[in-house]
Amino acid sequence: MRLLATASTVVALLGQALSQDVPSFPFPTTCSGVAAPRFQYTLDSGWEVTKIASGLRQPRTIIFDPLGHMLVLQATSGISVHTFGADGCINSTKTLLQSAGLNHGLSLTPDGTTLYASSQTTAWSWTYDPAAMTLTNQKTVISGMGQGIHSTRTILVSPKDPNLIIVSVGAAANWDNPTIDPSVGRAIVKVFDVSKAPANGYSYNTQGTVLGYGLRNEVALAFDPNGHVWGAENSGDDFRRTVNGQSTDIHIDNPAEELNYLGDPAAPLANTWFGYPTCFTVWEPSNFNDNTALKTGSQFVVSPNQTFSDASCEGKSNPPRLAFPAHMAPITNGFDPAGENLYITFHGSWDRQPAQGYFVAEVPFTKNADGQYEPVAAADSKTGYKNIIGAQSPGSCNSPSLTMSSCWRLAGLSWDAAGERLFISSDNQAQGEIFVLRKKA
Repeated sequence: MRLLATASTVVALLGQALSQDVPSFPFPTTCSGVAAPRFQYTLDSGWEVTKIASGLRQPRTIIFDPLGHMLVLQATSGISVHTFGADGCINSTKTLLQSAGLNHGLSLTPDGTTLYASSQTTAWSWTYDPAAMTLTNQKTVISGMGQGIHSTRTILVSPKDPNLIIVSVGAAANWDNPTIDPSVGRAIVKVFDVSKAPANGYSYNTQGTVLGYGLRNEVALAFDPNGHVWGAENSGDDFRRTVNGQSTDIHIDNPAEELNYLGDPAAPLANTWFGYPTCFTVWEPSNFNDNTALKTGSQFVVSPNQTFSDASCEGKSNPPRLAFPAHMAPITNGFDPAGENLYITFHGSWDRQPAQGYFVAEVPFTKNADGQYEPVAAADSKTGYKNIIGAQSPGSCNSPSLTMSSCWRLAGLSWDAAGERLFISSDNQAQGEIFVLRKKA
């Protein structure tokens, strides 16, 4: 009888939590038993930060359930769930799922009952119990995703329609020319209605709806308060510009990383091509002496010719809404609860000396008269964002691989369930770390 009463109490509390305000936790100034930060960083004066977890294995993605528990995908390891104590620090950790195949994608329906995660080739769903912190009823949702140098598969549930999930697959190589055709199923973001999924799941290449293609590696995806999608793109490496047979190395500062507006997943844009593998974005115009009309945010082709020139991109390709410096490697996007700012983790460069990135950017947004959200800065701005926390000396960071670096490698980013604390992770294999940030009052 006591067990039944306890179970009933838990169910009642869960129902109450899911229907009312989510739990709020204080901001910790220090957490006992957590190692000191492995790498030095700088912090904007308007923020405060505390390290709350150490010793994790490549914590790639962070999300929160409706009860305020933190779920972390640890790449090549699995999914863990963490609870918080009255001091705002982690007070328990549990392994939800062990899986060497999971490397990035993790998302939860708004009601907290269905969890999605992905490997390089497959996406699955589970029934999740936030109170018991358990997973059951594993199903294959999508299979057949292509393989290549970009192995992560971002997966997100639409907050406006939880039956819709978006899944991105990057290019198979630096230059993946077949992706000019969206049916190839790479360099693309697609939408799937899980309520209509076949018994064995969707086939990625042949099913689903194109939200955007010509997106070289759109790892960072987020929904604005309207439920519309914004993506930050990892653009190309080792570029040379060839004009009339003369080749110039432009790779230090070009092409730019991009912030793209992908639109409403329930009503995709009419033109869903974003340029790759033909049209790229300028960060530093001075590298293009042959075309003085180019400016930051303009699109260009690597080898202009009579068939396709820089000007040809206009009207054919969707240009980015904002550009960022080359090679900074955006990994995760996330809006604050009011939609006033978009936050982006930049993993850091390998194809540039001095190195750059290794920070969290704050991109101010505004709500227009028509109710749509967009960045405050103009598309040709170089100052449309600011660094709120980053490596102390990014120019000296050495990153010989995706998981090895002499600096932290910022990856996961998520607001807690109450929208009060911003959590970020570093997936450097030397030590997986999680930090919590808060704006000062």
